Amino acid sequence: METVAPYKEIIDVIKASGGEAFKRCFQCGLCDVVCPWNRVTTFSMRKIVREATFGLTEIESEDIWRCTTCGRCPQQCPRDVKQIESGVALRRIATEYGVFPKPVKAIRTVAGSLTGEGNPLNEERAKRASWAEGLSVKPFEEGMEILYFPGCYLCYDPRLKKVARATAAILNKAGVDFGILGSKENCCGESIRKTGDEELFKRLARENIKTFVDNGVKKILVSSPHCYHTFKNEYPEFRVNFEVVHISQYLFELIKEGRIELTKEYGKKVTYHDPCYLGRHNGVYDEPREALKKVPGLELNEMPESRVDSLCCGGGGGRIWMETPKGERFSDLRLEQAMGVGAEVLVTSCPYCIANFEDSRLTLNVTENIEVKDITEIIQEVI
Repeated sequence: METVAPYKEIIDVIKASGGEAFKRCFQCGLCDVVCPWNRVTTFSMRKIVREATFGLTEIESEDIWRCTTCGRCPQQCPRDVKQIESGVALRRIATEYGVFPKPVKAIRTVAGSLTGEGNPLNEERAKRASWAEGLSVKPFEEGMEILYFPGCYLCYDPRLKKVARATAAILNKAGVDFGILGSKENCCGESIRKTGDEELFKRLARENIKTFVDNGVKKILVSSPHCYHTFKNEYPEFRVNFEVVHISQYLFELIKEGRIELTKEYGKKVTYHDPCYLGRHNGVYDEPREALKKVPGLELNEMPESRVDSLCCGGGGGRIWMETPKGERFSDLRLEQAMGVGAEVLVTSCPYCIANFEDSRLTLNVTENIEVKDITEIIQEVI
């Protein structure tokens, strides 16, 4: 039997990068039991933790990049091993040395685009507000009630621009005093941070914070759970606190206060998918469901894995930019679950989820069987 001595230098680097909690692991394996990867292939978070404990991490391996940071394993872990933070620590080492396996190489391009244009999609910063053309959306000014921060995908992606436009239409209808910052804002930085590029995250965050403060922003309305999580839980690391509201929460508030009236019938069977960063990471489960229940004629059916047990779409942790082979996409499984409960429409409230589900509709060839909608698109249809 071979005896493997710990590599102290690597252990020290892992510790310095934030992976000290690895040492708490006593290898119970609960993380592997709940990890969605084991639905589609063989993957072991427990093995990654064990190797890191002994300084035996292979930073060239694709395995350290698989985690979608969905939050299922920290939820189950009896020792608070902090799998997400510890896993990101390993990615920081790989990023520092520029080691990216083939399916992960796109991260380099994404980082360049974030540095140059403030978004991950290689789109021009100057066109960040082009989604709002013709919608009477004003530039944000100090004193306005709300800054609407759509996020990168809603500003540039053709499918997701529809969500931003639906949101603006609802806000205008409700008489909300809001504005946008357009080309003045950057990506929130959440996903690039999860790939291990801490320096780029800090740069994006500091620039956004300066812009928010300079423009007198106090309350931020977001469409992406990733923006929500970062502004609410990570920007306070920079000693700032903005009031942050997710659109699903705000829609329910507008309906409850009577600022928008849902008058048209929506006679379809619907199921709601809880995005990881809205549900598990931030506990927002009820407001989107309560908003949907107010829609006349809408029938809401729950999927087998919902709320705290929701099945990840596969887009978190920077995976939205990485290659995932057919047959290994969680979004395929989720779409099948939605159709399994008789849903004609799969509703969610996250741009990554929508992008992945729309891809799955094509790869599974079920475009005629089920639609994918953001909650705002449904509310806009019935007001």
